[in-house]
Amino acid sequence: MGLQCGIVGLPNVGKSTLFNCLSNAKAQAANFPFCTIEPNVGVITVPDERLNKLAELVNPQKIVPNTIEIVDIAGLVKGASKGEGLGNQFLGNIRATNAIIHVLRCFDDGNVIHVDGSVDPIRDKEIIDTELQLKDLDTVDKRIQKVEKMAKTGGDKNAKKTYDILSAVKQHLESGKSVRTAPISKEDFEFIEDLSLLTSKPVLYVCNVDEASVNTGNQYVEKVKEAVKDENAEVLIISAKIESEIAELESYDERQMFLGDMGLDESGVNKLIRAAYKLLDLYTYFTAGVQEVRAWTITKGFTAPQAAGVIHTDFEKGFIRAEVIKYDDFVKYGSENACKDAGKLSVEGKTYVVEDGDVMHFRFNV
Repeated sequence: MGLQCGIVGLPNVGKSTLFNCLSNAKAQAANFPFCTIEPNVGVITVPDERLNKLAELVNPQKIVPNTIEIVDIAGLVKGASKGEGLGNQFLGNIRATNAIIHVLRCFDDGNVIHVDGSVDPIRDKEIIDTELQLKDLDTVDKRIQKVEKMAKTGGDKNAKKTYDILSAVKQHLESGKSVRTAPISKEDFEFIEDLSLLTSKPVLYVCNVDEASVNTGNQYVEKVKEAVKDENAEVLIISAKIESEIAELESYDERQMFLGDMGLDESGVNKLIRAAYKLLDLYTYFTAGVQEVRAWTITKGFTAPQAAGVIHTDFEKGFIRAEVIKYDDFVKYGSENACKDAGKLSVEGKTYVVEDGDVMHFRFNV
């Protein structure tokens, strides 16, 4: 689906280290490829044990996992909204993404100099928030100037509605808050969706901690959790140092042993990839046959014809019905035929809303 998460953060917070670790995620999830589209864009496999389990049962010729794109966005400095440093490039790169992974430094280390001289994740967060908010404010002001005359003459109802929404967003931004927390309905937000406001994007906060804090967190992490409690955002604890050590190990077994020694059940990179997938409001459904077991990415709420269209547009145009087996039933009974015999295969029509983990087969006619 070509969806992207952008990794942002101040210089020296561990942002690029995490991105580099993601490039080695293939050995932690199985032999699936990572590839670089540009120097700072990677296509990352989404780890999903359900795919592996289905493959064990079906024994296909090929296994195809879900992927998302992760973009390592150049470090931001104060004044980026006015073009300082790589400001315009940085903000343009964020605008092109669907969600933001915001890396915050939550560890003390005298050997790693902080760009502002001390460790303070809340200050760091506010620096980036402020720059994004200022850029959004500029974007909103320009649109207000465009629609204000039409709104005030009263001849265009949509212009009046848009003007009122923009005015509410402007007030929210001027109070130092991001658009994602503005009291605006989803329907109203559609009036200004084309602006691609930077602070309207969903965000995941990644607290980069030292090795001792990876299981329990620390005082910095607690401050971050308190600061973002009203943002409806997930906070993930990761040690970029541990992840870089894992990335240097050559085999899957070595990595698993290392994780066990650290008291971790899985790598932080895997958790990050899955959290990014969730952040984009995505679901997975599966197709399972002897030629291929494959995971397909859909947006939460997709109907069966929309899900079929992800495979090919003809599947959606000529949709007749979907044959659906719940993942747990497929695993319990072991095969499609066994599920049929047990009455666990349902035939669904155009209004069926696909659930995460559905195993599906489509009937269509073009």
